[in-house]
Amino acid sequence: MVRNPGEHATRVGVISTYPPTQCGIATFSAALVRQFHAAGHDVDVVALDDGKNPAMRKGPVVAGHRNDAPGAVRATARTLDRCDVVVVQHEFGIFGGEDGDEVLDLIDAIDAPVVVVAHTVLLTPTPHQKEVLVEVCARAERVIVMTQTARDRLTGSYPVDPDTIVTIPHGAAAPTVHVVRPMGGVAALRRPELLTWGLLGPGKGIEHVIDALAILHADGHAPRYTVSGVTHPNVLLHHGDVYRQGLIRQVQRLGLDDLVTFDATYRSVEELTQFVASSSVVVLPYDSRDQVTSGVLVDAIAAGRPVIATAFPHAVELLASGAGLVVPHGDVRRLAEAIRTVVRSPEIRSEMAREASRRAPDLLWPNVAGRYLAMFDELRHATHAVAM
Repeated sequence: MVRNPGEHATRVGVISTYPPTQCGIATFSAALVRQFHAAGHDVDVVALDDGKNPAMRKGPVVAGHRNDAPGAVRATARTLDRCDVVVVQHEFGIFGGEDGDEVLDLIDAIDAPVVVVAHTVLLTPTPHQKEVLVEVCARAERVIVMTQTARDRLTGSYPVDPDTIVTIPHGAAAPTVHVVRPMGGVAALRRPELLTWGLLGPGKGIEHVIDALAILHADGHAPRYTVSGVTHPNVLLHHGDVYRQGLIRQVQRLGLDDLVTFDATYRSVEELTQFVASSSVVVLPYDSRDQVTSGVLVDAIAAGRPVIATAFPHAVELLASGAGLVVPHGDVRRLAEAIRTVVRSPEIRSEMAREASRRAPDLLWPNVAGRYLAMFDELRHATHAVAM
């Protein structure tokens, strides 16, 4: 949705974690901001500052917000009130207070219309988590969720006024060229490559894929597997590199060194998109049974890749039409069977890839950002009508 010449440019405020902070919400916000700029609109970002990694004021970042700091809420509200609309990226762990409840004071202090993006909608929240999310949504003009599962949870379990909820999918970048990425010479080209990527830490479930590969290796049908990424900074801070090093030891213990590669290469968004598109199959073995949004899953579908995933809600929803296979959590043998099925059948992989490619256009960032901007335009006109 590109702004027409002479059309009023929307000034969008965004409060969120933001690069160089490494987390999914920071990456999400940066991608969205780039698209708003590309469409000809102005963006003021207030970057959440945890005190360990002070927010860097560069590019669209006009201020930092230090959680729990005296006067921070009032100062941030003043900064954001010059905007036509303010987007609050909501996740329980990124704002100050118990379960991030400082965000309520912040929304109350902002006079501009507030749109909340609900990144996490827990199936079984604590009473306080439920109270916080209900109050956050009640204070917002619109609440954006990224899946039908999240919408159903908000309206059924919290509850939230369904008239305020808008479903807009998580965005993804488009690969420019689909290429085959050779690894390990001619022999590797005969075997499709499995790929898992992202920041690493307990709950990623990569150990289950390694155990599944051990089963397949014993049968003589094990593909190569690349684990791309470094340990999540918060995990590294509190627990060190224990998870990743444990995976490496597991591979060595099972004698899978020739099959499993740990890749810590830093890649730009464009390079990562091409890297994902070069894989044969993406594997998302997450332990979570509660994940309603996965940016990595959306990236895989946008790249036209077949997916094998555990049955977390977003995977069940997005893969239902045939772009991948869903396996039960903790069932290594079922995971091994799914890998064997997809690896040994070019026809199945092609069918999955075609379905992923069919779904991809709606997930690309320009289309996703266009839906945000259309909603902002509606809010702006509604606000002006009320003011008159």
